[in-house]
Amino acid sequence: MAVESVYTAEALATGGGRDGQAKTKDGALDLTLAPPKEMGGSGDGVNPEQLFATGWSACFLGAMKKVAGDDYNTEDAAIGVKVSIGKDTEDDGFGLAAEIEVVLPHEEQARAEELAEKAHAFCPYSKATRGNIDVKVTTSQD
Repeated sequence: MAVESVYTAEALATGGGRDGQAKTKDGALDLTLAPPKEMGGSGDGVNPEQLFATGWSACFLGAMKKVAGDDYNTEDAAIGVKVSIGKDTEDDGFGLAAEIEVVLPHEEQARAEELAEKAHAFCPYSKATRGNIDVKVTTSQD
């Protein structure tokens, strides 16, 4: 896939990786990183999975509104993304999995599923993960 860049975000992580600092070059984000309690950390900071889930949810919502055009009602739409990290049983390392919940309160279920599928095909985060991690997309009206 060829990409003609229109914007590049730049960030730097220091310290222990999951236990340190991360900030963007422009200063918009300056975060303390800490592993979650479930992974033996303090939980007193953000972690990469939270950042990934946040970015993906915003990107997916934007992609969905773009592909929806005037054909779907996206008023009050919301996207919830869960990113899980766990043991990769194939290489003894770690792997990711994701769940995306598309909430479209003003669309029938079948149309919501159709739009979610189109958005998932269009979203850059979804494209980047396609075939690399397990992703489950669901829809609901609330």
